[in-house]
Amino acid sequence: MKTLLLTATAAVLVLAGCKKDDAPATTDFQTLKRTVLVDFSTHVALASYKDLRDASLTLNASIQALETAQTGINLTAAQNDWKAMRGIWEQCEGFLFGPVDVNEYDPYMDTWPTDYTQIDSLISSRTPLEVTDIEQIPLSLRGYHPLEYLLFGQGGSRQPGDFTPRQLKYMSSLTTDISNTCTKLYGSWAGTPENYAVQVAQSGTPQSAAYPKMQNAYLDIVDGMAGICEEVGEAKIKDPYDARDPQVVESPYSGNSWTDFENNLRGLQNVYLGHYKTHGLGLADLVAAKNKALDTKMQGQINAAISSFATVKAMPFEQSILSAAERSKIQRIMDALATLKTTLEDELRPFVLQYITD
Repeated sequence: MKTLLLTATAAVLVLAGCKKDDAPATTDFQTLKRTVLVDFSTHVALASYKDLRDASLTLNASIQALETAQTGINLTAAQNDWKAMRGIWEQCEGFLFGPVDVNEYDPYMDTWPTDYTQIDSLISSRTPLEVTDIEQIPLSLRGYHPLEYLLFGQGGSRQPGDFTPRQLKYMSSLTTDISNTCTKLYGSWAGTPENYAVQVAQSGTPQSAAYPKMQNAYLDIVDGMAGICEEVGEAKIKDPYDARDPQVVESPYSGNSWTDFENNLRGLQNVYLGHYKTHGLGLADLVAAKNKALDTKMQGQINAAISSFATVKAMPFEQSILSAAERSKIQRIMDALATLKTTLEDELRPFVLQYITD
Protein backbone atom coordinates (compact mmCIF):
# COMPACT_ATOMS: atom_id res chain seq x y z
CA MET A 1 0.00 0.00 0.00
CA LYS A 2 2.81 2.41 0.83
CA THR A 3 4.44 1.65 -2.52
CA LEU A 4 1.18 2.40 -4.31
CA LEU A 5 0.93 5.76 -2.57
CA LEU A 6 4.43 6.72 -3.56
CA THR A 7 3.82 5.63 -7.11
CA ALA A 8 0.59 7.61 -7.40
CA THR A 9 2.15 10.67 -5.81
CA ALA A 10 5.22 10.55 -8.00
CA ALA A 11 3.08 10.32 -11.12
CA VAL A 12 1.09 13.37 -10.10
CA LEU A 13 4.16 15.40 -9.22
CA VAL A 14 5.25 15.06 -12.82
CA LEU A 15 1.96 16.64 -13.85
CA ALA A 16 2.36 19.33 -11.18
CA GLY A 17 5.21 20.87 -13.12
CA CYS A 18 2.63 22.26 -15.53
CA LYS A 19 -0.41 24.30 -14.75
CA LYS A 20 -3.73 22.72 -15.57
CA ASP A 21 -4.11 25.04 -18.60
CA ASP A 22 -1.08 23.25 -20.07
CA ALA A 23 -2.66 19.77 -19.74
CA PRO A 24 -2.96 17.91 -23.04
CA ALA A 25 -6.41 18.38 -24.55
CA THR A 26 -6.27 14.88 -25.99
CA THR A 27 -6.48 13.14 -22.61
CA ASP A 28 -9.19 10.49 -22.95
CA PHE A 29 -12.05 10.64 -20.48
CA GLN A 30 -11.21 7.38 -18.72
CA THR A 31 -7.67 8.59 -18.04
CA LEU A 32 -9.01 11.98 -17.00
CA LYS A 33 -11.33 10.39 -14.42
CA ARG A 34 -8.39 8.66 -12.77
CA THR A 35 -6.05 11.66 -12.98
CA VAL A 36 -8.56 13.97 -11.29
CA LEU A 37 -8.78 11.61 -8.30
CA VAL A 38 -5.01 11.25 -8.05
CA ASP A 39 -4.57 15.01 -8.33
CA PHE A 40 -7.20 15.70 -5.69
CA SER A 41 -5.47 13.29 -3.32
CA THR A 42 -2.03 14.79 -3.91
CA HIS A 43 -2.47 18.44 -4.85
CA VAL A 44 -5.39 19.18 -2.54
CA ALA A 45 -5.89 16.72 0.34
CA LEU A 46 -2.34 15.60 1.12
CA ALA A 47 -0.85 19.06 0.56
CA SER A 48 -3.48 20.78 2.71
CA TYR A 49 -3.27 18.30 5.56
CA LYS A 50 0.53 18.47 5.55
CA ASP A 51 0.37 22.26 5.82
CA LEU A 52 -2.19 21.90 8.60
CA ARG A 53 0.10 19.60 10.55
CA ASP A 54 3.08 21.90 10.04
CA ALA A 55 1.04 24.95 11.08
CA SER A 56 -0.08 23.15 14.24
CA LEU A 57 3.55 22.58 15.19
CA THR A 58 4.34 26.24 14.56
CA LEU A 59 1.40 27.33 16.71
CA ASN A 60 2.45 24.95 19.44
CA ALA A 61 5.93 26.46 19.47
CA SER A 62 4.46 29.98 19.63
CA ILE A 63 2.31 29.08 22.61
CA GLN A 64 5.34 27.56 24.36
CA ALA A 65 7.24 30.80 23.75
CA LEU A 66 4.36 32.81 25.18
CA GLU A 67 4.26 30.53 28.21
CA THR A 68 7.96 31.24 28.75
CA ALA A 69 7.70 35.02 28.26
CA GLN A 70 4.50 37.07 28.13
CA THR A 71 5.67 39.75 25.72
CA GLY A 72 3.75 41.67 23.11
CA ILE A 73 5.86 40.10 20.38
CA ASN A 74 5.12 36.58 21.61
CA LEU A 75 1.41 37.26 22.01
CA THR A 76 1.11 38.73 18.51
CA ALA A 77 3.08 35.84 17.03
CA ALA A 78 0.82 33.29 18.71
CA GLN A 79 -2.32 35.12 17.57
CA ASN A 80 -1.04 35.32 14.00
CA ASP A 81 -0.11 31.64 14.03
CA TRP A 82 -3.60 30.76 15.27
CA LYS A 83 -5.11 32.69 12.35
CA ALA A 84 -2.69 31.12 9.87
CA MET A 85 -3.52 27.61 11.00
CA ARG A 86 -7.20 28.46 11.08
CA GLY A 87 -7.05 29.53 7.43
CA ILE A 88 -5.63 26.18 6.37
CA TRP A 89 -8.16 24.23 8.42
CA GLU A 90 -11.11 26.16 7.04
CA GLN A 91 -9.98 25.34 3.50
CA CYS A 92 -9.66 21.69 4.52
CA GLU A 93 -13.35 21.78 5.42
CA GLY A 94 -14.08 21.83 1.70
CA PHE A 95 -13.54 18.03 1.78
CA LEU A 96 -14.82 16.79 5.14
CA PHE A 97 -14.98 13.10 4.35
CA GLY A 98 -12.84 10.10 5.11
CA PRO A 99 -10.76 9.97 8.33
CA VAL A 100 -11.60 13.53 9.39
CA ASP A 101 -15.22 12.41 9.61
CA VAL A 102 -14.96 8.71 10.47
CA ASN A 103 -12.30 9.23 13.16
CA GLU A 104 -14.04 12.39 14.43
CA TYR A 105 -10.98 14.60 14.05
CA ASP A 106 -13.27 17.52 13.14
CA PRO A 107 -15.16 17.74 16.46
CA TYR A 108 -11.94 17.15 18.42
CA MET A 109 -10.60 20.41 16.98
CA ASP A 110 -13.53 22.53 15.87
CA THR A 111 -16.57 22.17 18.12
CA TRP A 112 -18.38 25.49 18.53
CA PRO A 113 -19.78 27.67 19.93
CA THR A 114 -17.68 27.86 23.06
CA ASP A 115 -18.99 28.41 26.57
CA TYR A 116 -16.47 30.81 28.05
CA THR A 117 -18.09 30.48 31.47
CA GLN A 118 -17.34 26.75 31.34
CA ILE A 119 -13.78 27.48 30.21
CA ASP A 120 -13.25 29.96 33.04
CA SER A 121 -14.70 27.43 35.49
CA LEU A 122 -12.27 24.74 34.32
CA ILE A 123 -9.33 27.09 34.72
CA SER A 124 -10.49 28.14 38.18
CA SER A 125 -10.83 24.52 39.29
CA ARG A 126 -8.11 22.15 40.41
CA THR A 127 -8.66 19.80 37.49
CA PRO A 128 -5.28 18.75 36.02
CA LEU A 129 -4.59 20.30 32.62
CA GLU A 130 -2.04 17.93 31.14
CA VAL A 131 -2.54 16.77 27.55
CA THR A 132 -3.94 13.45 28.75
CA ASP A 133 -6.51 15.37 30.79
CA ILE A 134 -7.49 17.52 27.80
CA GLU A 135 -8.17 14.34 25.84
CA GLN A 136 -10.86 13.39 28.38
CA ILE A 137 -12.77 16.69 28.71
CA PRO A 138 -15.90 17.65 26.70
CA LEU A 139 -15.29 18.57 23.06
CA SER A 140 -16.55 22.12 23.70
CA LEU A 141 -13.47 22.60 25.90
CA ARG A 142 -11.00 21.29 23.31
CA GLY A 143 -9.65 22.59 20.03
CA TYR A 144 -9.39 25.92 18.26
CA HIS A 145 -12.09 27.90 20.00
CA PRO A 146 -11.20 27.55 23.70
CA LEU A 147 -7.66 28.43 22.61
CA GLU A 148 -9.03 31.39 20.63
CA TYR A 149 -10.95 32.65 23.67
CA LEU A 150 -7.86 32.53 25.87
CA LEU A 151 -5.46 33.86 23.25
CA PHE A 152 -7.56 36.81 22.04
CA GLY A 153 -9.92 37.49 24.95
CA GLN A 154 -13.42 38.91 24.83
CA GLY A 155 -13.62 41.34 21.92
CA GLY A 156 -9.97 40.70 21.09
CA SER A 157 -8.93 42.56 24.24
CA ARG A 158 -6.13 40.27 25.45
CA GLN A 159 -2.95 42.06 26.53
CA PRO A 160 0.53 40.71 27.36
CA GLY A 161 0.72 39.86 31.03
CA ASP A 162 -2.99 38.99 31.28
CA PHE A 163 -2.43 35.26 31.48
CA THR A 164 -2.46 33.24 34.68
CA PRO A 165 -0.27 30.14 35.01
CA ARG A 166 -3.38 27.95 34.69
CA GLN A 167 -4.43 29.70 31.48
CA LEU A 168 -0.98 29.24 30.01
CA LYS A 169 -0.93 25.58 30.98
CA TYR A 170 -4.35 25.03 29.42
CA MET A 171 -3.28 26.77 26.21
CA SER A 172 -0.10 24.74 26.03
CA SER A 173 -1.97 21.46 26.43
CA LEU A 174 -4.68 22.53 23.98
CA THR A 175 -2.14 23.25 21.25
CA THR A 176 -0.34 19.97 21.85
CA ASP A 177 -3.68 18.16 21.63
CA ILE A 178 -4.51 19.97 18.40
CA SER A 179 -1.09 19.17 16.97
CA ASN A 180 -1.48 15.51 17.89
CA THR A 181 -4.83 15.40 16.08
CA CYS A 182 -3.46 17.14 12.98
CA THR A 183 -0.54 14.71 12.87
CA LYS A 184 -2.94 11.76 13.02
CA LEU A 185 -5.14 13.32 10.34
CA TYR A 186 -2.25 13.83 7.92
CA GLY A 187 -0.94 10.35 8.70
CA SER A 188 -4.30 8.79 7.90
CA TRP A 189 -4.01 10.12 4.35
CA ALA A 190 -0.27 9.73 3.90
CA GLY A 191 0.51 6.31 5.37
CA THR A 192 -0.53 3.10 7.01
CA PRO A 193 -2.90 1.75 8.10
CA GLU A 194 -5.47 3.87 6.24
CA ASN A 195 -3.50 5.31 3.31
CA TYR A 196 -6.57 7.32 2.41
CA ALA A 197 -4.83 9.07 -0.48
CA VAL A 198 -4.44 5.64 -2.05
CA GLN A 199 -8.04 4.76 -1.20
CA VAL A 200 -9.24 7.76 -3.22
CA ALA A 201 -6.65 7.70 -6.00
CA GLN A 202 -7.08 3.96 -6.62
CA SER A 203 -10.85 3.86 -6.18
CA GLY A 204 -12.55 1.23 -8.28
CA THR A 205 -9.54 -1.11 -8.01
CA PRO A 206 -8.65 -3.88 -5.52
CA GLN A 207 -6.23 -1.44 -3.84
CA SER A 208 -9.14 0.61 -2.49
CA ALA A 209 -11.19 -1.00 0.25
CA ALA A 210 -13.00 2.30 0.91
CA TYR A 211 -14.17 2.81 -2.67
CA PRO A 212 -15.05 -0.31 -4.65
CA LYS A 213 -16.27 2.02 -7.41
CA MET A 214 -14.69 5.20 -8.71
CA GLN A 215 -18.13 6.78 -8.65
CA ASN A 216 -18.26 6.39 -4.86
CA ALA A 217 -15.16 8.55 -4.44
CA TYR A 218 -16.52 11.23 -6.74
CA LEU A 219 -19.82 11.29 -4.87
CA ASP A 220 -17.99 11.78 -1.57
CA ILE A 221 -16.08 14.70 -3.08
CA VAL A 222 -19.20 16.37 -4.47
CA ASP A 223 -21.20 15.73 -1.30
CA GLY A 224 -18.37 17.29 0.69
CA MET A 225 -18.59 20.42 -1.45
CA ALA A 226 -22.35 20.63 -1.01
CA GLY A 227 -21.93 19.95 2.70
CA ILE A 228 -19.68 22.94 3.29
CA CYS A 229 -22.14 25.21 1.44
CA GLU A 230 -24.82 23.97 3.80
CA GLU A 231 -22.65 24.34 6.90
CA VAL A 232 -21.60 27.89 6.09
CA GLY A 233 -24.89 29.17 4.72
CA GLU A 234 -27.37 27.29 6.91
CA ALA A 235 -25.47 27.00 10.20
CA LYS A 236 -22.40 29.21 10.61
CA ILE A 237 -24.16 32.27 9.14
CA LYS A 238 -27.90 31.58 9.41
CA ASP A 239 -28.05 30.41 13.03
CA PRO A 240 -26.59 33.60 14.56
CA TYR A 241 -28.30 35.70 11.86
CA ASP A 242 -31.75 34.36 12.72
CA ALA A 243 -31.12 34.51 16.46
CA ARG A 244 -29.35 37.89 16.29
CA ASP A 245 -27.07 36.30 18.85
CA PRO A 246 -23.29 37.00 18.81
CA GLN A 247 -22.82 34.21 21.37
CA VAL A 248 -23.29 31.51 18.72
CA VAL A 249 -20.90 33.05 16.18
CA GLU A 250 -17.86 30.99 15.12
CA SER A 251 -14.45 32.61 15.77
CA PRO A 252 -15.82 35.76 17.48
CA TYR A 253 -12.89 36.45 19.84
CA SER A 254 -10.35 36.77 17.04
CA GLY A 255 -12.73 38.65 14.71
CA ASN A 256 -11.97 35.95 12.16
CA SER A 257 -15.49 34.82 11.25
CA TRP A 258 -15.75 36.31 7.76
CA THR A 259 -12.28 35.00 6.91
CA ASP A 260 -13.31 31.54 8.16
CA PHE A 261 -16.38 31.49 5.95
CA GLU A 262 -14.54 32.70 2.86
CA ASN A 263 -11.80 30.13 3.38
CA ASN A 264 -14.44 27.39 3.52
CA LEU A 265 -15.50 28.41 0.02
CA ARG A 266 -11.92 28.67 -1.17
CA GLY A 267 -11.47 25.09 0.00
CA LEU A 268 -14.45 24.08 -2.12
CA GLN A 269 -12.90 25.94 -5.05
CA ASN A 270 -9.60 24.11 -4.50
CA VAL A 271 -11.44 20.81 -4.80
CA TYR A 272 -13.29 21.82 -7.95
CA LEU A 273 -10.20 23.18 -9.72
CA GLY A 274 -7.82 20.48 -8.48
CA HIS A 275 -5.23 22.69 -6.83
CA TYR A 276 -4.22 24.15 -3.49
CA LYS A 277 -0.67 25.44 -3.89
CA THR A 278 0.28 23.38 -6.90
CA HIS A 279 -1.91 22.76 -9.92
CA GLY A 280 -3.47 19.52 -11.00
CA LEU A 281 -6.53 18.49 -12.93
CA GLY A 282 -9.85 18.89 -11.15
CA LEU A 283 -13.56 18.33 -11.44
CA ALA A 284 -13.64 21.43 -13.63
CA ASP A 285 -11.65 19.59 -16.31
CA LEU A 286 -13.86 16.54 -16.05
CA VAL A 287 -17.10 18.53 -16.28
CA ALA A 288 -15.84 20.72 -19.12
CA ALA A 289 -15.00 17.60 -21.14
CA LYS A 290 -18.67 16.60 -21.24
CA ASN A 291 -20.69 19.69 -20.32
CA LYS A 292 -18.91 23.00 -20.79
CA ALA A 293 -22.03 24.97 -19.85
CA LEU A 294 -22.20 23.27 -16.47
CA ASP A 295 -18.52 23.96 -15.81
CA THR A 296 -19.04 27.63 -16.68
CA LYS A 297 -22.04 27.74 -14.36
CA MET A 298 -20.15 26.03 -11.54
CA GLN A 299 -17.14 28.31 -11.76
CA GLY A 300 -19.34 31.39 -11.98
CA GLN A 301 -21.34 30.44 -8.90
CA ILE A 302 -18.24 29.55 -6.89
CA ASN A 303 -16.65 32.89 -7.77
CA ALA A 304 -19.89 34.72 -6.97
CA ALA A 305 -20.12 33.07 -3.56
CA ILE A 306 -16.52 33.96 -2.71
CA SER A 307 -16.87 37.51 -4.03
CA SER A 308 -20.00 38.09 -1.95
CA PHE A 309 -17.90 38.22 1.22
CA ALA A 310 -16.14 41.38 0.03
CA THR A 311 -19.34 43.35 0.66
CA VAL A 312 -19.39 42.70 4.42
CA LYS A 313 -15.80 42.63 5.62
CA ALA A 314 -15.82 46.19 6.99
CA MET A 315 -17.76 45.05 10.08
CA PRO A 316 -17.16 41.94 12.21
CA PHE A 317 -19.80 39.27 11.69
CA GLU A 318 -20.96 39.36 15.31
CA GLN A 319 -21.75 43.07 14.86
CA SER A 320 -23.16 42.88 11.35
CA ILE A 321 -25.95 40.46 12.32
CA LEU A 322 -27.31 43.25 14.54
CA SER A 323 -27.16 45.91 11.82
CA ALA A 324 -30.20 46.43 9.59
CA ALA A 325 -27.99 47.80 6.81
CA GLU A 326 -25.66 44.79 6.90
CA ARG A 327 -28.31 42.10 7.23
CA SER A 328 -29.43 42.50 3.60
CA LYS A 329 -25.83 41.93 2.49
CA ILE A 330 -25.62 38.83 4.66
CA GLN A 331 -28.84 37.53 3.12
CA ARG A 332 -27.30 37.86 -0.34
CA ILE A 333 -24.34 35.75 0.82
CA MET A 334 -26.69 33.05 2.07
CA ASP A 335 -28.59 33.20 -1.23
CA ALA A 336 -25.36 32.75 -3.22
CA LEU A 337 -24.42 29.73 -1.09
CA ALA A 338 -27.88 28.23 -1.47
CA THR A 339 -27.70 28.65 -5.25
CA LEU A 340 -24.31 26.95 -5.39
CA LYS A 341 -25.49 24.12 -3.14
CA THR A 342 -28.49 23.51 -5.40
CA THR A 343 -26.28 23.30 -8.48
CA LEU A 344 -23.94 20.89 -6.75
CA GLU A 345 -26.79 18.63 -5.68
CA ASP A 346 -29.09 18.92 -8.69
CA GLU A 347 -26.56 19.15 -11.54
CA LEU A 348 -23.03 18.16 -10.53
CA ARG A 349 -24.09 15.09 -8.56
CA PRO A 350 -26.27 13.80 -11.44
CA PHE A 351 -23.32 14.50 -13.77
CA VAL A 352 -21.21 12.11 -11.67
CA LEU A 353 -23.95 9.49 -11.70
CA GLN A 354 -24.25 9.76 -15.47
CA TYR A 355 -20.62 9.88 -16.53
CA ILE A 356 -18.63 8.18 -13.74
CA THR A 357 -19.95 4.67 -14.15
CA ASP A 358 -16.57 2.97 -13.84
